[in-house]
Amino acid sequence: MASLPERALDTSAEQPWPVRVLSMKIEEYVAKMSPLWVEGQIVQLTRRPGSPTCYVTLRDPEVDMSLSATVHTNTLAAMGPNIAEGTRVVVHAKPTFWTKRGTLHLDVRTMRHVGVGELLARLEHLKQLLRSEGLFDASRKKPLPFLPRRVGLICGRSSAAEKDVVENALRRWPATRFEIRTVAVQGVGTVEQVSAALAELDAEPEVDVIVIARGGGSFEDLLPFSNEALLRAVAGARTPVVSAIGHDVDTPLLDYVADVRASTPTDAAALIVPSLAEQTALLAALRGRSGHLLRSRVAGERRQLRALTSRPIMAQPRTMVTTRRTSIVDLHERARRAASRRLERERTAITHQRTHLRALSPLQTLQRGYAVVRLADGSVVTAEDQVNKGDALTVTVAEGRFRATRTD
Repeated sequence: MASLPERALDTSAEQPWPVRVLSMKIEEYVAKMSPLWVEGQIVQLTRRPGSPTCYVTLRDPEVDMSLSATVHTNTLAAMGPNIAEGTRVVVHAKPTFWTKRGTLHLDVRTMRHVGVGELLARLEHLKQLLRSEGLFDASRKKPLPFLPRRVGLICGRSSAAEKDVVENALRRWPATRFEIRTVAVQGVGTVEQVSAALAELDAEPEVDVIVIARGGGSFEDLLPFSNEALLRAVAGARTPVVSAIGHDVDTPLLDYVADVRASTPTDAAALIVPSLAEQTALLAALRGRSGHLLRSRVAGERRQLRALTSRPIMAQPRTMVTTRRTSIVDLHERARRAASRRLERERTAITHQRTHLRALSPLQTLQRGYAVVRLADGSVVTAEDQVNKGDALTVTVAEGRFRATRTD
């Protein structure tokens, strides 16, 4: 018989490992692991009468993964009477592999309760981390719409929280429409299912607000709503998120990351939709106020109109025309007199200028018996030697002109 490959890398279709070899290889590998501390939640606890060994199934508190474990009855008894399914524990165990069944399980050496104080310390550390990143800042909080088109609701199946939100919202605003996603709100799967429902509703274009609601519960029951993955999903949502987890005294970290915190699911209904009765009353009050203001305005305008019409000028409107007509006639008369005076002054000035011109005119000299003698070329004779015997002359006198000829 051919020898088997030593390493898994050397196996092939022609030279495979038998199942027993793979099981023994896994057993050898697991056996090299050191004992370690593991945290989980007991979801199944089996005690067999007369057997010193108890069988336990530990499941991850946040995701659907589990491991089988065995624990001695004395170790389990040391946990006290409160140990039961649902208890959150931390165990010190050695991983072992059962080759016959091909299963991995934990051989528990020590088991302890995960105390509330320890959980609170973890939550406080996470709280400080998220605060330092700004996830609690009011500046990043999105305001709620006045009247959402649709309300996204994430809650447990047939839960009191669903009833409280839906019934109270419909009582306040009967036309409210819901997109409801029912999920696990306690235990394993809560974080994954709530996150998936949140992403689905956040992608709906008509969903304007998302409510995550759950009734009251123990500290451990509400731990999923302080899970970091869920908190970051809420912080990254496009749609405003309302946290309505538990009662007023319950404060999971979701309350700090959500855009609005509701003390109860009933309070969430009052936050997401307005009250029809209150809005109707407000509308009636505004209508009454606007009517009162309008009537007051009209009454004031009427008073002012009456005051205007009671004035003498409005009682006898023609007085305004008569007064203006008298002014116009007066102005016209003043303008006429001013024009007349101006014309008289100008006329006197013209007469004076005419007299002056006449005094300087050559005609005045001619009137005294003088004459102007011109040669044939029109030049004026001013000296005797300009005229020769026989030259034709033109003589201008005051009352006309005549021709002459020099004879001497």
